[in-house]
Amino acid sequence: MHIRLIAPLATALALLAGCAATINQDGLEQRTAQAIGRSVGQFAITDRSQEAGGRINDTVNTRDGVACRCYLYGATGLQKAMSFGQTPHSDAICTAMAGGKSGSGNQGPAATGQSGRSTGGDCNALLRAAGRC
Repeated sequence: MHIRLIAPLATALALLAGCAATINQDGLEQRTAQAIGRSVGQFAITDRSQEAGGRINDTVNTRDGVACRCYLYGATGLQKAMSFGQTPHSDAICTAMAGGKSGSGNQGPAATGQSGRSTGGDCNALLRAAGRC
């Protein structure tokens, strides 16, 4: 009799556990470093939250005062099980926050949120369409 109650509960818990992203902190830092053009250790990841489906949102603060909001999709346990571990995590997508300090790295106007005019070889079709060069 108790098996009838336990089986559906165990199934529901297994499915819910399969919705959590399986990426670890090192993987998150490596993908974030690539997205913001900084080395691991030159920034701190805060305000990490996870949505259903494996989306991870976080805030990144660099040592020189640049703040970014980032997200990535991590493969969930269920996705990994269904694909025999072959489902990769996405790259991080980061956007510099308006009002923050402008980075001195290799970020262009689109990455820093500034509407500057580009000169010379920095202009491409996407920047032209956005009216930034």
